[in-house]
Amino acid sequence: MSESETDSEASAVVLDFLPNGRAEDDRPQYQKEPVAYVLTESDFHLLELTLEQEAGVGIGDSIPIEPPEARENVTNVREIPYEDLTSAAQSELEHAVADIVDRHERRFVDFYNDAQPITLRLHQLNLLPGIGKKLRNHVLETRKQKPFESFDDLEDRVSGLHNPKDVLVERILEEIRSDDLKYRTFARHD
Repeated sequence: MSESETDSEASAVVLDFLPNGRAEDDRPQYQKEPVAYVLTESDFHLLELTLEQEAGVGIGDSIPIEPPEARENVTNVREIPYEDLTSAAQSELEHAVADIVDRHERRFVDFYNDAQPITLRLHQLNLLPGIGKKLRNHVLETRKQKPFESFDDLEDRVSGLHNPKDVLVERILEEIRSDDLKYRTFARHD
């Protein structure tokens, strides 16, 4: 793993920034801290960051999360469920996930190269939307010949698998939004 990948995996993407704090916060305006809703790049975890007054961030910005010493202008970190995101953050989520998958294409292409059975009847590839037994077997046979190099390579070599990146993005979004999934591959859910 390159140093830049390590750095970015310890960061989060800003989904929404509330410079005047949360609307439901009943304290006087001068007592409210700015709040940012973010998505971690390494495990697609949703966080609410309380920021210092001088913190200026925008949607799409990257904020260091780990190690804690790297957090500039962050006074508090709180894990949140999808339902606690603002509507703006919810609408930004798909774009943020797609951007993360683009930036770390090798990591997500390697998922197709390395996916393994979960049980005797279920494979990690079957968790992806639109991938049934036949398409899964085609991916497995094709990757035996040579590992996939990119999403384009994957789409070119596996007939029937259209937009492999979009398939992953859809699964990641499902894992972020759903509390009751039995199997998770990409998004941490505590």
